[in-house]
Amino acid sequence: MSGELSLTERAQYLLKVLVEHHIRDGKPVASTTLSRSSGLKVSAATVRNTMSDLEGMGLIQSPHTSAGRVPTQKGYRLFVDNLVAVRPMEQIDLSLIQQEISGTAKNTHEVLSSASLLLSQITSMASVVMVPRHSRVILRHMEFLPLSEGRVLAILVTNRDEVQNRIIQTDRHFDESELRQAANWFNQTFEGEELSLVRGRLVTELERSKTEMDESMHNIVQMAQQAVTPRESEQDQVMVSGRSKLMDYEEFNEMDRLRQLFNAFSEKHDMIHLLDQCMEADGVQVFIGEESGYSFFDDCSVVTAPYSHGDEVMGVLGVVGPTRMAYDRVIPVVDMTAKILGSALKLMD
Repeated sequence: MSGELSLTERAQYLLKVLVEHHIRDGKPVASTTLSRSSGLKVSAATVRNTMSDLEGMGLIQSPHTSAGRVPTQKGYRLFVDNLVAVRPMEQIDLSLIQQEISGTAKNTHEVLSSASLLLSQITSMASVVMVPRHSRVILRHMEFLPLSEGRVLAILVTNRDEVQNRIIQTDRHFDESELRQAANWFNQTFEGEELSLVRGRLVTELERSKTEMDESMHNIVQMAQQAVTPRESEQDQVMVSGRSKLMDYEEFNEMDRLRQLFNAFSEKHDMIHLLDQCMEADGVQVFIGEESGYSFFDDCSVVTAPYSHGDEVMGVLGVVGPTRMAYDRVIPVVDMTAKILGSALKLMD
């Protein structure tokens, strides 16, 4: 059992039935409904007491004045980690994926596009597929040089002396001494790390610098973040399909929330960062609600899996939907699509 929670077998079973019932119907589950659906030969009072215990543990909650209960993020996490029974893929879906992704006369873009469209079609959710990365980008060195009108030239050296030059617009003028200090801090802190991980750490450093560092250090961190942020051409590294499908779920009825989510899909930078983190994962990962670290996913679950070429992870694909998703069906679809995509790209070499 995950964490420090200790549930009886009956409590685990009733939680499982409640989550499955809510996923299927999308409504709060009352104790009488749970008692009837569970098939357990226990009194209604026993079921109510168990629900009260689960609520006390923060696994379920009562929305507004409803007499029923719904799973919390914590409840979904326990369900996914310990209670969900993953179902084999439907043969018709498996055959469709194999046929469309592994079909002949396709280039890499067509294969990736097929994977993205099929993921969305089969799961009825939004899908994301990262364009393959054939090698990891390792940071070797960074230099900053002053230019005119508040601009700074960032010279980024990666892998085997591959050089990228980026011009950064700053809020104030930096002299050579300040830029040398910034480069020294950056290289001492991040040299030898994978660039995708550097981006993630800089987000954390930027938040910390707002409260724990002086303005000068905050400016340095902000400049470093700009230097390693993918340019617009690089951000076109994720294919997104089926965004409109999210409008079919009651969870996304609030237009402001939906607009924020759609913006994240369009801008892609934060999406790329989240997928970057999944490059190191072994198999399927499930982010529930706030676990992703991005506020626009607070009402979502994100299920991802890396796809590989031999021992090298080339990219990540996944789906985005409500926390009330059919994990038992979605997880194997994402997992199998990643495996088939990796095999298809290997055959194209």
